[in-house]
Amino acid sequence: MYTMRFILRHLNSIGVINKFDSFLLRYHTKSLKSNHTLKHYLESGEPIKALLNFRHRFRKSPSFIDSFSVLFAIKASSAQKGSSFDGRQIHTIVRKLGFNTVIHIQTSLVSFYSAAGDVDDARQMFDETLEKQSIVLWTAMISAYNENHRSVEAIELFQRMEAKKIELDEVIVTVALSACADLGAVQMGEWIYSCGVERKRRMGMDLTLRNSLLNMYVKSGEVEKARKLFDETMRKDVTTYTSMIFGYALNGQAQESLELFKKMKTIDQSQDIVITPNDVTFIGVLMACSHGGLVEEGKRHFRSMIEDYNLKPREAHFGCIVDLFCRSGHLKDAHEFINQMPIKPNAVIWRTLLSACCLHGNVELGEEVQRRIFELEHDHVGDYVALSNIYASKGMWDEKWKMRDRVRKRRVPGKSWIELGSIITEFVSGHDDNDKKQLMMGEISEVLRCLVACMTSLDCVVENF
Repeated sequence: MYTMRFILRHLNSIGVINKFDSFLLRYHTKSLKSNHTLKHYLESGEPIKALLNFRHRFRKSPSFIDSFSVLFAIKASSAQKGSSFDGRQIHTIVRKLGFNTVIHIQTSLVSFYSAAGDVDDARQMFDETLEKQSIVLWTAMISAYNENHRSVEAIELFQRMEAKKIELDEVIVTVALSACADLGAVQMGEWIYSCGVERKRRMGMDLTLRNSLLNMYVKSGEVEKARKLFDETMRKDVTTYTSMIFGYALNGQAQESLELFKKMKTIDQSQDIVITPNDVTFIGVLMACSHGGLVEEGKRHFRSMIEDYNLKPREAHFGCIVDLFCRSGHLKDAHEFINQMPIKPNAVIWRTLLSACCLHGNVELGEEVQRRIFELEHDHVGDYVALSNIYASKGMWDEKWKMRDRVRKRRVPGKSWIELGSIITEFVSGHDDNDKKQLMMGEISEVLRCLVACMTSLDCVVENF
């Protein structure tokens, strides 16, 4: 910028300012036109064309690449699923052109690496950013952890940001609450919410934030706290009702869920507040019917969604109906429903039926379902295990061991979390030999011995009593 001003003053002093103005006009016009093309491709859902256009421009005339061009290219790379090669090349271009200190580009690169699943690279980009006062940058990194199922690290980073007294907004608090919901960390979520309200009073009245807190209660199994917050929320929207409907459904309270859905469509309309259920609401309703074994009611709500509300069913809705049939033991109906679906069923839907075949010992249908799953995904360990269990339930031991021998990969280790105040500890059922975390086997064994001793003494007390 300062170099450009110096040149401008120099040209003005020698009387060629008009020529320089003409050059600047051509430069900016061409750059704006090219950036408009990139933006058009992105908005049209054609990220590949945007990347090809950017690559052609860079090879032909790198001088016409500006920070906006790079931003559009990074967004195009983020929209590409599977490979992070193009984005890494653009990151190299960013360094080459000297844009690596532009905060918006740094934030976009964090989001790109997150979308590619390269969370460690996203964190390295975050750490290399010298300007750490941007709430957008922190939000991008915390979201990266959250979206890649590393919720503990998301919360730890939020705590670090809070310690630096960086001003919070509704978005960052919502993201942090989502991480707490995944972990079931209720106390931590309440602390995060209180931080937002205390640091920014108006956030306490923000409906989006209250809905996020409600969603955290719901996913953590705190139905009573969720209902209390729901009742205290004076002006509710469809998200408020949907979260509470989900809460009841997830916790096995099917009737409460369906009653609230009925209230949503009637009482609030009488108060001149029209709340129309959306497709997500119907996922919660269908889930409630599935968990409650209400087959006919579930089918009725599925038809109502299409006919009364003109909502197009998605994979999640079809999956709920399949689960509804499977939980009720109607495997034939589930199979026929899948074959008649207007969209191609994914592996999750077939896997739901496979689990039901395992539960009911249906070997013939289980083998067919497994073949359909293998056409979509052939390396999921659980599919082999499920079919081997079906064989075992029928005493077909040779087939069981043949299926077990086909397993080439280990299951992903199960995880659990324990929340103690401001500390969340993660436990893993298995570990990798290359894991850097040291297992505290001695401490774990000592705790188990104490636990056994306490349980034994309790048995003695009960027996004597």
